[in-house]
Amino acid sequence: MNKKLNLKQVSQQLGVSTATVSNAFNRPDQLSAKLRERILRESAELGYHGPNFAARSLRKGASDVVAVVLADSISYSLSDPVASQFLQGVAEVLGENKKQLLLLSSASDELEQSSAESLPDGFIFYGAPSGNIFERVSRTGKPIIAVDFETHDIESVNINNEEGAFSVANHALANKPKHAAVLGLRLVDSQRICRLTAQDMSVESKEISRSRLKGYLRAFEEQQLAISPSHVWHIPLNTPEMAEIAAKEALTLNPLPEVILCMSDVIALSVLRVANKLNIAIPQQVKVTGFDDIPEAQRSSPGLTTVCQQSPEKGRVATRLLLKNESKDSVILDTRLVIRASCG
Repeated sequence: MNKKLNLKQVSQQLGVSTATVSNAFNRPDQLSAKLRERILRESAELGYHGPNFAARSLRKGASDVVAVVLADSISYSLSDPVASQFLQGVAEVLGENKKQLLLLSSASDELEQSSAESLPDGFIFYGAPSGNIFERVSRTGKPIIAVDFETHDIESVNINNEEGAFSVANHALANKPKHAAVLGLRLVDSQRICRLTAQDMSVESKEISRSRLKGYLRAFEEQQLAISPSHVWHIPLNTPEMAEIAAKEALTLNPLPEVILCMSDVIALSVLRVANKLNIAIPQQVKVTGFDDIPEAQRSSPGLTTVCQQSPEKGRVATRLLLKNESKDSVILDTRLVIRASCG
């Protein structure tokens, strides 16, 4: 048939009530298996495949969809184990509440996803967004939760990155190493892997990476040690490919660093791989620490000393706050030092 039929027209054609047709698609437990099968088959023959979702959402005033707006591209975020753990926590709570998940990216073209932004009932911004999507969504008056950043009058879920970094660095530096290195993540505005300058070291910022660097530097001060800016690397993306380039540079320094502090487990695991290729023993020659406590950190050989930032729980807490839509409090989740063989 050329013209698309609506629910009422289909029910008339099949000789049943609109409620029966609706139940066949949305509440199968209300019908016998035989009746439901017949309605679905005959509806398909008429070219009808169920109630229009957009129209139903308009009638209800709700879509039962929650959007997570990623700071990075969707493809990059899905490849990142920390983001994947966070999304796992979000999806778990949404499933319990019979809600659906929509992934958006602040890095995407605005025109491409502007229509999608109108669908969700609420938004979880994961990481400080680029562009003006945050302002556009704020104007809608829909609930918003900020994760891993803070913004005025919006509930947020964060961890204390500085304290987490301080705890792992203080542990790694306890034996007073003469030489150490830091493999940082997104410390400067550059798309190339590079070492920091003295001016770079003094930049004040609330960015996650800067908070972690501040924690590391506080641990150096606590242990009465110093680190040269040339021994602090900037890695633009949290990928093994980029991390291995920086790891090779750090592991071929002369003298060899006795401790390498890494701002993510992905970076730290890359250090372990490169060290193995270079026949450098971990932790006998170099102690290595990470940050995140992704599943691979425990499975690596040696196991990775790191900071657990509870990424799945962060997703669960953020989603519960959004669905509750009452409290105006922000949440700071605890971090935990996890000591394993890479820096026992």
